[in-house]
Amino acid sequence: MSLPSYLAWPWGLQHGRIVIDRSNSDETNPLVFEAFNFMRPRGPSDEAGPSVLNIEMRVTENKKAHNTDKYKNSNLIVRRNKEFTIIIKLDRAFNAEQDDVQMEFLIGSSPDENKGTYITVSIGKEKLDGTWKARLVEIQGNDVTVGITTDATCITGRFRTFVTVVTDLGKQRTERNPNTDFYVLFNPWDPADQVYMEKEEDRQEYVMNDVGSIYNGVFSNITTRSWNYGQFEEGVLDACLMVMDAGKVPLLYRGNSTEVVRQGSALMNSQNDDGVLVGSWNGDYSAGTAPTAWTGSPEILLKYASEGCVPVCFAQCWVFAGVLNTFVRCLGIPARVVTNYCSAHDNTGNLKTDIVLDEDGRVDRSRTRDSVWNYHCWNEVYMKRLDLPDKYSGWQVIDCTPQENSDGLYRCGPTSVNAIKEGELSYPFDAKFVFAELNSDVIYHKSDKYGKTKIIYVDTAYVGKLIVTKKKEGIEHEDITANYKYPEGSLKEREVMQLAERRGVPSRDYLPLTEAGVDIELQADTIKMGENFKLTLNIKNQTSRTCTIKTTITGCVVYYTGVTSTTFKLENKSATVEASKTESVTIDIKGMEYIPHLVEQSNLLFVVYGEIEENNTSLTTMKVVTLRPPELAIKMTGSPRVGRELIVSVEFLNPYNFILQKVQLRLDGPGLIPTKLKEYSQILPGASVKYKFLLVPRSLGKKVLMVCLDCPQLRQVTNQLEFEVVKDENMTD
Repeated sequence: MSLPSYLAWPWGLQHGRIVIDRSNSDETNPLVFEAFNFMRPRGPSDEAGPSVLNIEMRVTENKKAHNTDKYKNSNLIVRRNKEFTIIIKLDRAFNAEQDDVQMEFLIGSSPDENKGTYITVSIGKEKLDGTWKARLVEIQGNDVTVGITTDATCITGRFRTFVTVVTDLGKQRTERNPNTDFYVLFNPWDPADQVYMEKEEDRQEYVMNDVGSIYNGVFSNITTRSWNYGQFEEGVLDACLMVMDAGKVPLLYRGNSTEVVRQGSALMNSQNDDGVLVGSWNGDYSAGTAPTAWTGSPEILLKYASEGCVPVCFAQCWVFAGVLNTFVRCLGIPARVVTNYCSAHDNTGNLKTDIVLDEDGRVDRSRTRDSVWNYHCWNEVYMKRLDLPDKYSGWQVIDCTPQENSDGLYRCGPTSVNAIKEGELSYPFDAKFVFAELNSDVIYHKSDKYGKTKIIYVDTAYVGKLIVTKKKEGIEHEDITANYKYPEGSLKEREVMQLAERRGVPSRDYLPLTEAGVDIELQADTIKMGENFKLTLNIKNQTSRTCTIKTTITGCVVYYTGVTSTTFKLENKSATVEASKTESVTIDIKGMEYIPHLVEQSNLLFVVYGEIEENNTSLTTMKVVTLRPPELAIKMTGSPRVGRELIVSVEFLNPYNFILQKVQLRLDGPGLIPTKLKEYSQILPGASVKYKFLLVPRSLGKKVLMVCLDCPQLRQVTNQLEFEVVKDENMTD
């Protein structure tokens, strides 16, 4: 059969269809043209099988059964290895003994039976063996109800549906109809799926919850911000698939959750592959949106998808983690955001975080390459690791904040949380890096006037101080430190470190140092940004003799990554402490000292270097003080009922003596409103702004409305309002 000229090369005929072999095509909308209708011309006397009039995907019923009815998408969405039903409407009654009717499901630009991208099942006399199963559920008149069960390991993504009637004279196939396309997702409800999660309450939190809490601040002063994951919002599922298309993730990988999350951890950042988000920590966000201004993932993912997969500016760790959480939950993989307080960024890979002090006891910024982040957010995903022993399945760390190169791309994980705890660092992926973030020693070096350095103090307990995630109920945090590490100083902790050294971590040959017998603890009250406060040094003498301690206190403005910006305080203090006693020394910190130098998130780092005169022993410690931003008030007037208007008001007062310029007010709430953005050119000192808007809830249940105020002079001002939407008794169903 000759083809019309417009169907000539480079088109090709494969499995009875004409395709363009275009490797870079959009996998969710490939150019595939069906050719069965002109493969064998029919004569007027030819016998014909039944003709297909329509395919009904039973979207509402199937979505409800597959736990996908929350997705705002008009197409069918199903989960792997669970039956869904389709009604095929024919022009005559179906005879299962005589008629040969097949269903075909295709994904990608070049479907291939051997690659799981072209699946055929039979509902008639011809029986086909395959990974997908079909059964005849019911015949009612000319309507045939068919049950389709996808394979538990099949590719996830958007499939195209066709029905083919086969006779001795050839095949007649339905035309392409985008309305019969359907999505296949991972299935945490099914024990046969790699991402199976046993408890329903866990599935509801880690798959179905579309709002979360992300924790920041410091371990002694945890702060919370709500995040709109919005995995069910309109366009988000297609955007997540587009992320994989743009990143050229092979379809073959998309049925394996280990591969999907590893690829996802690379694709969320733009470091190598024009991924979703551009990371920036330099304080200048004029070319985009400040990381602190975002309230959720849908705005970011939809912007990326609608603007031709151009990376979105800007992100820091919690934004990366929030968007990655949306990506994996949307595909059906259980996930949560985790915050590690005092997270080491070990640039040298030696399980040491080296801090260099100059001869006066101040942090030497030019020689200190490592840093300890006040907090760092990553993700955990829940799955069976098919490539590892069973005991290393369960929660896995993935991290898309671009810090370290892994197999040529900036990504991290998945690495087993259980393996990290046991020090078993030889399994993939990136276990040594995660282990270092949690277990590095902070080593203080002091240089002399000639530039030579020596180790003066080692703090083995500073890093990985606290690891938290959201509890399954409410917005409170859950302490999961014990999932990652054994108690500091315990026998088991020492055994883990020994095993880690056998697995390639450099030995701690700098231990033990001579114990000074004197400890310094720093204390500061939680105060608002701009206020004066007192920093207290508690000097505890645990020796049997009186000690005189000379200290140098350095105060720096610092980014949350531990990188110092400006030194604003340098003070020397001395104290004489009797044996087995504690003396306290206070230092006054004035708001006028640090306010002019503040950078985003308002963190102050205090480093104390001390010398004991009696034995020339050195000791040092550090503390981060996070300053609370001013309050952002949010109020609701009216009773939250479906279909009824509510009035929401947001109010902010500028308490400072400087002008706030280029102010953005962002409001967000899944199932409530699309993201709203209100801008103010300036807010004068002592002035206030008030923004009111109408809100009409469209669905029942618990809702969260988030609001964030952001400007170059003031970051991280957030609040949220939680409420329950109930049915309006005056409205009929």
